Amino acid sequence: MKSTKLFALVWTLSLATVFFFTHSITSDAASPYPDRPVKMIIPWAAGGDTDVVKRIFANHLQKHLGQPVVVANVTGASGTVGAREAKAAPPDGYTLYSVHDYLHGTYYTGITDVNYWDFEPVCRIVFTPNLVGANAKTKWNSMGDLISDAKKRPDQITFGVTLGSTTHFFAAFIAKETGAQWRYVSYEGTAPRMTALLGGHLDLGRVDLTQMDKVNAGQLKLLGIATDERHPLVPNVPTLKEQGINVVYGENRGVLAPKGTPETALAKLEEACGKVAKEASFVEEMRKQGTDVTFLGRKAYAEFLKKDDTLTKEAAAAVGILKRK
Repeated sequence: MKSTKLFALVWTLSLATVFFFTHSITSDAASPYPDRPVKMIIPWAAGGDTDVVKRIFANHLQKHLGQPVVVANVTGASGTVGAREAKAAPPDGYTLYSVHDYLHGTYYTGITDVNYWDFEPVCRIVFTPNLVGANAKTKWNSMGDLISDAKKRPDQITFGVTLGSTTHFFAAFIAKETGAQWRYVSYEGTAPRMTALLGGHLDLGRVDLTQMDKVNAGQLKLLGIATDERHPLVPNVPTLKEQGINVVYGENRGVLAPKGTPETALAKLEEACGKVAKEASFVEEMRKQGTDVTFLGRKAYAEFLKKDDTLTKEAAAAVGILKRK
């Protein structure tokens, strides 16, 4: 009798233990994503154009994810340090990588071995057109003035870039189209480059429409914008094409996740990005940053990345900076 009761007690406790662990595992598996903060790595210095745009984006994104999106500036080696940290992060949906076209450029110019195929596409969110900015004390008032002078003084006019990144390609495209030869000076991101440009340590730099306050303050000149048509925010600035330079260029900014990130997390992130893109307040905030909202979901963004990669490789070869095939 006692053995029967003991067996029944042991059996009951065993069932309870199995139920507890099964219920615990099931509950954990059923926890909706995300259930804790999400980190977004920005591979550039704080205060730059990408940093400003993506911090605004992060503030909107967290509303739709229901968890904080914490920005981490991981800088160095033309964006490579941040790219490698993002690639090595656990593929659990809790690390995002803020990216733009630079990723292709740094790969094909041999700066890094990381490229878009090392990640899962989430979304493209915005496009920012490039402009040629000159220190206010320079003598040029048009691209014609600049190019004429550059041809007389090859390799003497300084152009601030981040080697292998979009700023480098932008300057190189102009050089290819005009025959000018710049002396490239590399900086890690927009903020230090702009400081050097405004301080007179550089002659030229790639700028965007977030720097209009510097233009209005007389610290910076805009010589041309790399769009098909004049931009409504700067209607008096002629396009490069108008000035005989066939260059249309800018940054397509998006979000990637580590390879192997679960489908459920990717789908949630894509949905949240799409909701941000439809917010009138976000569109207006981007307009103030001289940036257009150009949302692409995962499939369309994957196709865009593949096409952009091919174009970047061809461009690197065309301007003589291709180091990796």
